[in-house]
Amino acid sequence: MKNIIKRISALLAGVMVLCSQPLEVCAEKGYTYNYDWWEDVQYSPDLYEVIGVFTASDLGITDKFSSPQGLYVCGSTVYICDTGNNRIVEMERTKFNNFSCKRIIDSFQGDVETTTFASPTDIAVSEDGYLYIADMNNGRILKLDQDLNYVMQFDKPVDSTIDPSASFLPSKISIDTAGRVYCVATNINQGLIKYENDGTFSGFVGATKVTYDWTDYLWKRLATKEQRAQLASFVPTEYSNLYMDTEGFIYACTVNVTEEDLAAGNATPIRKLNLMGDDILVRNGSFPVVGDLWWNGGTSGYDGPSLMTDITALDNDIYVGLDRVRGRMFGYNDQGNLVFVFGGNGNMDGYFRQPAAIDHMGHDLLVLDSVDCSITLFAPTEFGGLVYDAIEQFQDGKYYESGETWKQVMVQNGNYDLAYIGIGRSLLRQEKYHEAMEYFELKWDYKNYSKAFKQYRKEWVEEHIVMILLVLFLVICLPLFVGKVKKIKHEIDTADIFKV
Repeated sequence: MKNIIKRISALLAGVMVLCSQPLEVCAEKGYTYNYDWWEDVQYSPDLYEVIGVFTASDLGITDKFSSPQGLYVCGSTVYICDTGNNRIVEMERTKFNNFSCKRIIDSFQGDVETTTFASPTDIAVSEDGYLYIADMNNGRILKLDQDLNYVMQFDKPVDSTIDPSASFLPSKISIDTAGRVYCVATNINQGLIKYENDGTFSGFVGATKVTYDWTDYLWKRLATKEQRAQLASFVPTEYSNLYMDTEGFIYACTVNVTEEDLAAGNATPIRKLNLMGDDILVRNGSFPVVGDLWWNGGTSGYDGPSLMTDITALDNDIYVGLDRVRGRMFGYNDQGNLVFVFGGNGNMDGYFRQPAAIDHMGHDLLVLDSVDCSITLFAPTEFGGLVYDAIEQFQDGKYYESGETWKQVMVQNGNYDLAYIGIGRSLLRQEKYHEAMEYFELKWDYKNYSKAFKQYRKEWVEEHIVMILLVLFLVICLPLFVGKVKKIKHEIDTADIFKV
């Protein structure tokens, strides 16, 4: 009996201890975050949630994926470059957020020597429905019709800057509305390879800025011919991936960045290229578009800066870079402000072992994991939907509605800097300059504050122009009038003395 009483007492005591302690959430803290003006991490409600993780077996495919490297979305159709299996899987998004396999493309018809693939790494679909496939180990880019008939191919470009003995290894491709092909090829670092729609090589686009140490340059000038041959050449770095948006601009990313370049502000891992190959990416944010601002590994075991292995751009000008180091996604708006960061390395849903590619379907994001051999589908949460609504309302000219939506965002996350800036921008467009200044000041947005102050100053001058002119008149004319009066008075007084 005593033992029973002791056990009951111990159980009650344990219950009391548990009830007195706050329960900890099992989810890892910091899945979604942002940075404030001081570059401190500010955790945020999730903008995206996992809808599902899909493997080959989920699609009804017997053989599992092997080192998949490429992902492309066309409408509701998704293409996966199953690189290790030398095939491309075409699947369709169905209702209830599932996917079904439409067909497996492992060969094609045509009058060519090789009608199979060798490590296909990327695929793109033109507006008229042609399939373009980067057939890496066959050294070609294929153009096929929807019935998988061979149309043409793009071979190694003939150029004096390219080693004729080097293999042509196209890894990533994109197609514009005119059928021109832009290609990233391994070991070719002069920029994006550009082909005309007839297969003619027409040059390189967007060569990255050359950086070098002045001591190396000086030594190269003084070295002998044999010594110079052993030194590394000062050449641009190669791109890692590219994405063409709906307006024909190319978003390109590179993993060839160093901590030294990042610290010096010389690194541009994400670029937006126009037709001339110039980088026109707007960088008006409080910090550079480089991914994580702090990259000391600590206890996580992942050191070094973010390395953007792929990029996609939504129709609302939000572009998302995929970091292969820590498995995170960095979303930026058209002004270069960080909208969200989420993801990580791990085996749970929403985490990755080796993220390889990213694309979008509307607002939804799809991420391909080359080691886990799976696709993760993300959809915006209620909070993420509000953020997108506010951004798109502003783009549509609905400035008042955008400001009201940003206020709803602030209710859910009072530390979200972009909400304050968004309200300020909406007030600025509504010509409420003084109110806009207050919101910009709260988040230290100097650039927008200066714009609002300039307009507020102009408006204030226009409203008080009469008073300003009156004050100027008094300041300038009153001393003259007083001096004139004194002079007349002096003449009168002097005249009276002479009369006497």
